[in-house]
Amino acid sequence: MKCLDKCIELEVSCPNTDCRYWIDYEADLNCVHETVDKHGNLTLREVSDRIGVSFVRVKQLEDSIIKKLSKMVKL
Repeated sequence: MKCLDKCIELEVSCPNTDCRYWIDYEADLNCVHETVDKHGNLTLREVSDRIGVSFVRVKQLEDSIIKKLSKMVKL
């Protein structure tokens, strides 16, 4: 998280779009780590706003993940 520390120090959004934690959301310095640090748990609507997909799509992904996890627990 050295990158995030530097962005916070300089008060700029992260320019490193190749980073796996980069999101196109300047209010959170374009960083998933900053989002979690500032806001903690997010609603599905907040997630959809940050990653640029519809709320319905985020809900579909959540349902799919929960289904897969429940199958793993039954094993």
